[in-house]
Amino acid sequence: MLPRCFAGLLLLSSLVFAAPPAPDAGKAGLDAAQMQKVGPRMKALVDAQMVAGTVTLVQHNGVLAHLEAAGWADIEAKKPMRTDSIFQIMSMTKQFTGAAIMMLVEEGKVRLNDPVEKHLPEFRGLWVIASETDGVRTLRRPARPITVRDLMSHTSGMGQAAPGIGDIMVKMDRTLAEACLIYSQQPLDFEPGTRWQYSNAGLATLGRIVEVESGLSYEKFLETRIFQPLGMVDTYVFLPAEKQARLAALYDRKDGKLVKAGANVLGGDALQYRKGAKYSGPEHSLYSTALDLAQWYQMMLNKGSLNGKKLLSPSSVEVMTRVHTGDLKAGHDPGVGFGLTWAVVKEPIGTLTGHSIGTFNHGGAFGTYGWVDPKKELVGVFLVQCDDDAKPVRDAFINMTNAAVLEASKQ
Repeated sequence: MLPRCFAGLLLLSSLVFAAPPAPDAGKAGLDAAQMQKVGPRMKALVDAQMVAGTVTLVQHNGVLAHLEAAGWADIEAKKPMRTDSIFQIMSMTKQFTGAAIMMLVEEGKVRLNDPVEKHLPEFRGLWVIASETDGVRTLRRPARPITVRDLMSHTSGMGQAAPGIGDIMVKMDRTLAEACLIYSQQPLDFEPGTRWQYSNAGLATLGRIVEVESGLSYEKFLETRIFQPLGMVDTYVFLPAEKQARLAALYDRKDGKLVKAGANVLGGDALQYRKGAKYSGPEHSLYSTALDLAQWYQMMLNKGSLNGKKLLSPSSVEVMTRVHTGDLKAGHDPGVGFGLTWAVVKEPIGTLTGHSIGTFNHGGAFGTYGWVDPKKELVGVFLVQCDDDAKPVRDAFINMTNAAVLEASKQ
């Protein structure tokens, strides 16, 4: 009989390294023949040097229907892509920041209509750019302070970066507190609530609010309040050394060929693992895997709970995934509006890949993408590492997945 300590270690090992459930499209209620076409199509696009490699995942009705890897995690090292390869998911981090804020809302520590300055006094006395001619700016006081909701819907008027730390998302050499202090001294680009402008600085500010109101570092809050309850065992702000070998390399396309991206990209050279980084990057920092992200999206589809663990109330999920931008032109894809850190399909043109109205989603700078389609009870994850336009590959996967739902409905 094994000593208790060794038995415990074996149990822990089985929990951490347990194989994922075998995908079963038929059991999940999808057309299996259609889903079987995804892998060959991804391989063909890899062979055409559209991307180096992909990991694709689909869950339907809470059942894993598809999980496949194609191509290479590192072409030069001849390292095949694996279903457990780790990716820099970049701006998909933003939704985790949004969920952290909603947790604090539910605890009564933050309100969505709170002025940001209530939580971060350095944001008092902001200015807004009234006009700019020949590089000369005229400033005035905004009609109202920016709010937490403004930050979450990208309608605050905050810009992307600030003088002196414009490359913070590359170097990651300042703390979050230092960065937000500098962000707070910049004028707004427009009156809060009047336009939509994607703002990394605004999302970083939300992460700093999480730190101030929770008493935890941003990364510790996510680890203890989101990753651990959901069993997201491969998701980190700072990737530990023992998992670095599983990281997919980042590629760019030049003259139709794939080449490794250099050090002057977001997060720096991927295979340097952001050595020495201080910045927790609530707008872009997370590493993750397809299976981990499936847990996250399934929790959102379930309106805040998964496997008996409740992270958010159904009302919080509903508020986050409702369009908050009205008639403002918002988002990066046609036919979408913006909720609170989520893009939301609101018009027919947004359904051309098969997404239903009400589908909420987000992508990352290196081509990663995930979506939740409540009408279809569908979760999808698309992972690549491409510092170029990977949307043709992404959209092929989305179209094929939604076709599998449609074909199954005819049977």
